[in-house]
Amino acid sequence: MSNIKNYIESNKERFLEELFGLLQIPSISSESSHKDDMIRAAEYWKESILKAGADFAEVCSTAGNPVVYGEKLIDPSLPTVIVYAHYDVMPVDPINLWNSQPFEPVVKDGKIWARGADDDKGQGFMHAKAFEYLVKTNQLKCNVKFMIEGEEEIGSPSMAEWCRQNKHRLNGDIILVSDTGMIASDIPSITVGLRGLTYLQIEVTGPNRDLHSGLFGGAVANPINVLTKMIASLTNEKGQITIPHFYDDVDVVSEAERTALNQAPFSLDAYKKAIDVEELFGEEGYTSVERTGIRPTLDLCGIWGGYTGEGSKTVLPSKAYAKISSRLVPHQDHHKMAELIKNHLLSIAPAYVKVKVDILHGGQAYVMPIDVSAYNAAESALTEVFGKVPVPTRSGGSIPIISTFEEILGVKSLLMGFGLESDAIHSPNENFPLVNFFNGIEALVNFYGKFSK
Repeated sequence: MSNIKNYIESNKERFLEELFGLLQIPSISSESSHKDDMIRAAEYWKESILKAGADFAEVCSTAGNPVVYGEKLIDPSLPTVIVYAHYDVMPVDPINLWNSQPFEPVVKDGKIWARGADDDKGQGFMHAKAFEYLVKTNQLKCNVKFMIEGEEEIGSPSMAEWCRQNKHRLNGDIILVSDTGMIASDIPSITVGLRGLTYLQIEVTGPNRDLHSGLFGGAVANPINVLTKMIASLTNEKGQITIPHFYDDVDVVSEAERTALNQAPFSLDAYKKAIDVEELFGEEGYTSVERTGIRPTLDLCGIWGGYTGEGSKTVLPSKAYAKISSRLVPHQDHHKMAELIKNHLLSIAPAYVKVKVDILHGGQAYVMPIDVSAYNAAESALTEVFGKVPVPTRSGGSIPIISTFEEILGVKSLLMGFGLESDAIHSPNENFPLVNFFNGIEALVNFYGKFSK
């Protein structure tokens, strides 16, 4: 597989040009105005898979955005790798904080700058290029199937049903995913755990219309005031979640595993400097690594209501809204936790407002064993590229569909990611280092060679 370095060097400009074509498509799944862009991105992935050497690829309709399926089947007796990625991206707001246009990718300071540069167009496209190399050099020794979806950023609402309908052709030995990160640019890692997720929206209604804050203020409850008090009551000064029974099903991690988890390289000072905060805050009794890897959370992701335009408007609003995200750990069922949070919010609502809670989406936590051939192949592949044995880590993030794959298809997922904390995914100025993009291609090529054996 050593010739992959030469192949990358000879084709890197083409690789970037092709990736940029995908990055230029504003495939924002959470905004209905981009429906046509979702189809464009799916078609782009289909053509990319075919050009890379797949024997078959198609854009499959779903109740939501389409799924791209492709395959190259060499021999049914050989191992089968299923590549998963997503072509949808997060919204770009606040646009004024971007240093370049989010859908006009540029290379600067050794990085690709664009929405989706890392999450997940850049990382996903590494798989197309690794596959291309193996096919063109006749080194592919296993079957490969692609499933690329367009709804990961909104919880993959259509993916589970698509998997059920296509289970007959989704048999495989491992699902290979690059939608996670590395500890540092020189410290590779393999993500062996993901937190689960439940996501809700709360609407608080007071009077039947916006009121004059002078004429009615003090006599009528303000929905924003009520909402903020309700939200504030969900956690205490120790960083603990106060909802009754919230921790009942939390997986108890042994002291030995906690010790091992904290042996991963981590600089508290560098962490604080990177996000420009003086101090950190989280659940009492746990380290920062533990708080993001093995403990559940509850966070306010957005809050709005009343007048937010320029200048002043003395209004007592009729409604206030908030979006709530809760990250879950193994044994916390996301359906159960969503109902628990919803019912608690309804129970603490005062009589002078009406409260509505909608459960938007969610997914289960996921744990990957490290004593399997796919993990061993990834460990060896990454060691060859980076010169260091990768560190197994538990991510604070969630990819809800991963646990669903195991439930429906009975196949484990290997999370072999190359992103960095500094890539600013979901934020303005998302980026992806060129070295990670090219090293990722090389590592994936190495993985195929080792896993096939």
